[in-house]
Amino acid sequence: MAGRNRRWTGGPVDRWTGLAAMGLAVIALACGGGEKAPAGGESAAAKAAPDTGPAPDSFRVAFETTRGNIVVQVNRAWAPNGVDRFYRLIGERFFDGDKFFRVVPGFVAQFGLNGDPKRNEPWFSRHIADDSVRHQNLKYTLTFASMMVPNTRSSQLFFNLKDNLNLDRMGFAPIGVVVEGQSVVDSLYSGYGEEPDQTSIGNLGNSYLDRAFPKLDAIKTARIVQVK
Repeated sequence: MAGRNRRWTGGPVDRWTGLAAMGLAVIALACGGGEKAPAGGESAAAKAAPDTGPAPDSFRVAFETTRGNIVVQVNRAWAPNGVDRFYRLIGERFFDGDKFFRVVPGFVAQFGLNGDPKRNEPWFSRHIADDSVRHQNLKYTLTFASMMVPNTRSSQLFFNLKDNLNLDRMGFAPIGVVVEGQSVVDSLYSGYGEEPDQTSIGNLGNSYLDRAFPKLDAIKTARIVQVK
């Protein structure tokens, strides 16, 4: 299966290099509206792996980015498995230095591939079980990307740049919403669109992006700033 692209014709998926360590590049494409969707995952045989311990019921995360600050209110009741994974990634400072590598105006702004390829590899097979959709994919909500097969969320997420209600029907479960910095989300650099290749990001990290796509915005830090 090496080198074979998997084409999706239904909705957002993160173009995720699920089995990159084995040479399988997975690129999922969205349909509705013609945009490629945020994909995330590995393969149809992906296994869900629970994280250690639940996240708080409610907390806020501050993203310091090259465009400005974004604050997200995260609600575990919306998507418990997704929030637990997000809480773990924040705790491990996984998003520090990550680029917004896929910004499609009027659709999504996607991130969640680390600048250090050694930090990406362990997550290729660390998938979590799906959550039911309990909140709509409204503009400025934050949602995990996935392959269009069950239980393939891992480390990639996207901000909805409009009301993407078609994603609700496709099983994308938001975990939170931007409460400060909406204008920052809207201003993330989108000039490269779908060009950055996720397989190359997963394997080469920011060395690839800095060379080929130097204008991309990045997350400087992502920290929990409030817990309720």
